[in-house]
Amino acid sequence: MATVSEQTIHTALASVVDPEGAGALRDLATVSGLVVKDGNIGFALEVDPARGPQLEGLRKAAEAAVLALDGVTSVTAVLTAHRAGGPQGGGRGGAAARPAQPQGHGHSHGQGHAHGQAQGAMPARPDIAGIRSIVAVASGKGGVGKSTVATNLALGLAMQGLRVGLLDADIYGPSLPRMMAIRDKPQSKDGKTLIPLVNHGVKCMSIGFMVAEDTPTIWRGPMVMSALEQMLRDVEWGELDILVVDMPPGTGDAQLTMAQRVPLTGAVIVSTPQDIALLDARKGLNMFRRVDVPVLGIVENMSYFLCPHCGERSEVFGHGGARQEAERLGVPFLGEVPLHLAIREAGDAGTPIVAAAPESPQATAFAAVADAVWRDVARRLGDTSRQQPKIVFE
Repeated sequence: MATVSEQTIHTALASVVDPEGAGALRDLATVSGLVVKDGNIGFALEVDPARGPQLEGLRKAAEAAVLALDGVTSVTAVLTAHRAGGPQGGGRGGAAARPAQPQGHGHSHGQGHAHGQAQGAMPARPDIAGIRSIVAVASGKGGVGKSTVATNLALGLAMQGLRVGLLDADIYGPSLPRMMAIRDKPQSKDGKTLIPLVNHGVKCMSIGFMVAEDTPTIWRGPMVMSALEQMLRDVEWGELDILVVDMPPGTGDAQLTMAQRVPLTGAVIVSTPQDIALLDARKGLNMFRRVDVPVLGIVENMSYFLCPHCGERSEVFGHGGARQEAERLGVPFLGEVPLHLAIREAGDAGTPIVAAAPESPQATAFAAVADAVWRDVARRLGDTSRQQPKIVFE
């Protein structure tokens, strides 16, 4: 397969014309953030915010022009805009970028926000066909075991007989390939949509499937958003009861955009017991509240240490802080997960503890969290079809 160059892509885009007659792309937009990776192309089109909602056709035309180039297998373009540079609304220099239209890659989500939307109003969160619910697993900081909780939560839900997907939304530090022992690259039937990889009964997608484990992802914000949109909306997830999203740590642009543009059913906050971790967890929780995403509860990870030799319990980081914080903030406390060598070993080996030792106390703790999460999600969905089975004696 031929290798496409950046110059070839820019040349192709220079000839693109808006199908609605607004003009040529070179006059309407500035191409930025161009990334070329093994035939997968991504870029942003910076446009006038006043015209952004009307230029979806231009975005699609730009994608089609690049996709037609020899050596290109997939294309993701996003519309971005700049706030006015002064009182008269002129100029782009030094202005902060924002999405030109509240919609995901390649989808039309109605006209309700195209005109007259008040500044600061919530953008549309279009549904994703086939996915009944989406739950974000988040934390205010790194190092609290969020990915371990997300992975075992997904497996715990799958063991309930649910159809489960797991999206690794951490572009800069993907851990799902190692934790789920997936080394293959996702395939595509048409060059536009990816087929998720499956292990332990869970459909998985991660940027880590497409880049080497030791290769850093050096992308700016618009390209991170493009990648997340593509992994979410351009994947053949099929029919899922629940998609678990392992969010990046913190409360930055990636987290905020995911919370605003993805139809999240709710969020699970992961923390450790110490005060500094709880402070950051509180920030993450408040972020979801501000964008009208329900908080399903808080999980206290590394709640206590169980000695693998004598079974003695030690509260290394303190204990009970997350439970007290949940009570203070008025959200459910989903459970305690111990700090245990077996959890780390199982995750590093690619068989999370819920699958490696389902009867262990550690796996039981994760299973209890999964049960609590699904009961809340099912209630929100109005789902009464998956109640716990009852034994009937005849």
